[in-house]
Amino acid sequence: MPTVLHGKHIVLGVTGSIAAFKAADLASKLTQHGAAVDVVLTPDAARFVTPLTFQALTHRPVTTDLFDPRAAIAMDHVALAQRADVIVVCPATAHTLARLALGLADDALAATVLASRAPLVVVPAMDAQMFDHPAVQEHVARLHARGARIVGPMEGRLASGLVGRGRMAEVPEVLGHLRAVLGAATGDLRGTTIVVTAGGTREPLDPVRVLTNRSSGKMGYAVAEAARDRGARAILITAPTALPDPPGVDVRRVETALEMREAVLAACRDADALVMTAAVADYRPAAPAPQKVKKGAPTWTVELVETPDILTEAGAAAPALVRVGFAAETTDLVAAARAKLVRKGLDLIAANDVSAAGSGFGADTNRLVLIDREGRVEDLPVLPKFDAAWILLDRVRALLASGWTRP
Repeated sequence: MPTVLHGKHIVLGVTGSIAAFKAADLASKLTQHGAAVDVVLTPDAARFVTPLTFQALTHRPVTTDLFDPRAAIAMDHVALAQRADVIVVCPATAHTLARLALGLADDALAATVLASRAPLVVVPAMDAQMFDHPAVQEHVARLHARGARIVGPMEGRLASGLVGRGRMAEVPEVLGHLRAVLGAATGDLRGTTIVVTAGGTREPLDPVRVLTNRSSGKMGYAVAEAARDRGARAILITAPTALPDPPGVDVRRVETALEMREAVLAACRDADALVMTAAVADYRPAAPAPQKVKKGAPTWTVELVETPDILTEAGAAAPALVRVGFAAETTDLVAAARAKLVRKGLDLIAANDVSAAGSGFGADTNRLVLIDREGRVEDLPVLPKFDAAWILLDRVRALLASGWTRP
């Protein structure tokens, strides 16, 4: 399924940093996603990675000179600037940050940025203590005030052997921010807020042990990323998972069902839709032990009490909210999902058989059965979870656009 990057014109500016080798990976990934990538190298960048490298990866000419007599058209940087959907400077050295902040135009990259009104993403990379220098921070603040998105840098080991803040953000994070910027500019869910829950809650038995389930959170994270790519403000309320925070998504971490309830109700006050993919515990210990329970007794009896019904409460608190539930089942999939949809008064439910191949916990794929409040059943094939999330959001968008009212 095409992503928000497909068919977009992206100008990738590369400057003189050892991190320039990561820019080659970024150019390759963008090209694989169907973007047309025009690379602009500063003279110092070409000392680290050659123009031929980027030309081989992108299958497009590389710009290195402000007035290159070999360019297809005169003033090529102006043409690049005009057709760009987004410009990303990655890596951006301290020198480049200063030149962009001051509006200089003495090389092909700076002139392209100055001539364009496309969104600007800047990915700083420099050695220890440089990024924290007041001069650099002033330039970063000035770029941010103009609307540039600053990605990183991270703490870590630097080329000098020192450890500090200055390491370039990793390519997946840069890609995520580019997708967020493009979604905000062109996505069909711009202006909406979509709340997504993910993961399996943990209910403490004592300070060491918890009751939980097998949810990996992958489906919920895929829905949040798809919502971001389509321009929505995506709020991801997640129970503990092993997944990294999706760039460009408002991530709010919780642990228990009660914490998730409070976070969801707060987030849904101004939201347009709630997609409840989280596997929330149905029951929790009535009185968790204050200290670790030692092994020794032949049995351990725990009293469990029912947890709140978050989807139902969210609907009562925000009647205009589009509510989408998930039903993870092992038998009677459609009947059980339909009963849950009716019981909770949902607008849509996505059911999956977690015992089936390619549809269980932890898988990268899912096979969803979508059931709406009119009783229509749509059986999707096994798909990557992001693709399944995209189709699910198609149905959410249709509900939001239809002027529907809750029955």
